[in-house]
Amino acid sequence: MKDVQNEPDVRGLPLRKVGVRGIVYPIRVMDRQEGFQNTVSRINMYVDLPEKFRGTHMSRFVAVLNKHKCNMNLNNLEDILEDMKAALRAKEAHIEVYFPYFVWKKTPVSGIGSFMNYECAFLASKGNRFDFVLEVNTPVHSLCPCSKEISNYGTHNQRANIKVQVRMKKLVWIEEIVEISENAASAPLFALLKREDEKYIVEHAYKNPKFVEDMVRDVSLMLEQDSRITYYSVEATSFESIHNHDAYAYYLKDKRA
Repeated sequence: MKDVQNEPDVRGLPLRKVGVRGIVYPIRVMDRQEGFQNTVSRINMYVDLPEKFRGTHMSRFVAVLNKHKCNMNLNNLEDILEDMKAALRAKEAHIEVYFPYFVWKKTPVSGIGSFMNYECAFLASKGNRFDFVLEVNTPVHSLCPCSKEISNYGTHNQRANIKVQVRMKKLVWIEEIVEISENAASAPLFALLKREDEKYIVEHAYKNPKFVEDMVRDVSLMLEQDSRITYYSVEATSFESIHNHDAYAYYLKDKRA
């Protein structure tokens, strides 16, 4: 059959990334407590395309995934990228794996357990060198210090999200990033709360007001002290309860520089 993708292209434009997006795929990731957990990911895969080729072979991306099946961890991401380069005759390969990660958490007073989900990502690429970034999004509770200070009673508080990306030279667990982020917030979130737990969380947050700037700085200081981490970025978004906009802060540090 005619291979249209391999037809020559005369426009002289090499493309940085071509590939497939939005592949829904089962994966197995490392779990600090259980060893591994199964989850469902949404995957984007790309390679570079030389100027002489008209297109890439989309089916080969999925074929590479099928070769590795559900196993998705730091130990084999580089192998997946190398297989993409070989299958598609590319110099660079990129993969983005977005997935929900579940942590079993007990409530602070009643001690009832439930699963809390955190949106995470593996962001990896391979040209001459392998690069890997771990992304962890942690939903948290933020309470406004300014509102607390100026109000006779009560204050505004809301859900927020802390997004952390790290490069590392030794393994950093997703759970560790979650713990750092939750400790930097006014209070953590839970999938299930009894009345005594709700009372504790509300009062704890009231005693621990945080701006988005506070949360970003507190997380950054903890990541700065971790010798395993060579690069980090931290951003916090507060989904404001009394404004028609969100509050936002961001910090980035490359320790290798």
